[in-house]
Amino acid sequence: SALGKQSYKSQFKDFQHHKYEDMVRALFAVQSECPYITRIYSIGHSVEGRHLYVLEFSDNPGNHEALEPEFKYVGNMHGNEVLGRELLIKFSQFLCEEYRNRNQRIVRLIHDTRIHILPSMNPDGYEVAARQGPEFNGYLVGRGNAREIDLNRDFPDLNALMYYYEKTKGRNHHLPLPDNWEHQVQPETLAVIKWMQNYNFILSANLHGGAVVANYPFDKSRDGRIRGRTTYSATPDDKIFRKLARTYSYAHGWMHKGWNCGDYFDEGITNGASWYSLSKGMQDFNYLYTNCFEITLELSCDKFPPASALPREWLGNREALVSYLEQVHHGIKGMVYDENNNPISKAEISVAGINHDVTAGVDGDYFRLLLPGTYTVTASAPGYLPFTSTVTVGPAEAIQLHFYLKPAPKQNLKVKPHHGRRNLSSPKAPLKLGPR
Repeated sequence: SALGKQSYKSQFKDFQHHKYEDMVRALFAVQSECPYITRIYSIGHSVEGRHLYVLEFSDNPGNHEALEPEFKYVGNMHGNEVLGRELLIKFSQFLCEEYRNRNQRIVRLIHDTRIHILPSMNPDGYEVAARQGPEFNGYLVGRGNAREIDLNRDFPDLNALMYYYEKTKGRNHHLPLPDNWEHQVQPETLAVIKWMQNYNFILSANLHGGAVVANYPFDKSRDGRIRGRTTYSATPDDKIFRKLARTYSYAHGWMHKGWNCGDYFDEGITNGASWYSLSKGMQDFNYLYTNCFEITLELSCDKFPPASALPREWLGNREALVSYLEQVHHGIKGMVYDENNNPISKAEISVAGINHDVTAGVDGDYFRLLLPGTYTVTASAPGYLPFTSTVTVGPAEAIQLHFYLKPAPKQNLKVKPHHGRRNLSSPKAPLKLGPR
């Protein structure tokens, strides 16, 4: 109806804070405005029973298309850090509006990417913070969930395991979860982990407030404090993470200037552990448990800015939200097949010199974010001979590189084993140690 259109348009002009019902209404308004490129689904419930709604944008909503990467934005994990929630609601309206206006950049993004937006991971905490209102909001009120648990200290701690494996040449990706982990986390955390298990996310950002900086892994330092400061804790993909953080910072209105909220961060980026060490955070968990590279965006000095500040914040972040999303299309991607062209899911893709492998999705497609350069890439899967290719990555769209794996010859079990020289058939296969 014309009235519906009108209210949608006016909603667009004036910025206000969205309590739970308002947020749900806003998301469903976008869905009804852009029904063919959106879908709303719930990944679970908060402690108090509120849905954790995700708005998906895709030219084929509800379906993963092979070679089309999955991306996510997560907001409002700390209930009192509300700018991310408002920016993601606005960003959803923007994507819908620009798609309908045939903005080529946005049309392409929605056609080539499957975008998932979770504006609020902590709707219960938000309601507590909103009752205080922007003027009186303290540093902690509403930060945690309804049980006052900080969700960004609630993920299984895989860092300790990773740092041990680094010394023993163990696994470097998809680390196993502790037994009984489901019962050790909050319902909101559980929902997000299950979400990560169900979608092969490649790139992500989670939106916080209280500073203005793009923060990249690792958040937890490898060693204890030295003179009260923790030390830089680099991932094997440190150069890529720095580039991702810089992409957001330089596309942002003022983050890259470095001086914000009385703090200075060179280029507006920081390694998490070198700022301060944090255990059981979501960002490190993404990298150690899934194929997803996630950074943490601190977006405002004021955790609960007044509604009058929102338009300026939107203009300061709009380009950065789009530019960062576009980064999911860099590096290499391709299919892993057997010799009969059947996809091999869960094949492992390793890049020489970067000690972090990724795995193919259920359709046999893989994505590996890389900076421009020449790389030696190996695909391997149990029961197949590994295959290695050399590929040169440019600055533009991801290079496609497909793999066709031959079955490994059946080992003749009667032969006496050579003295400890395993795997003669495939010298390139790394010895896999530690629990699978």
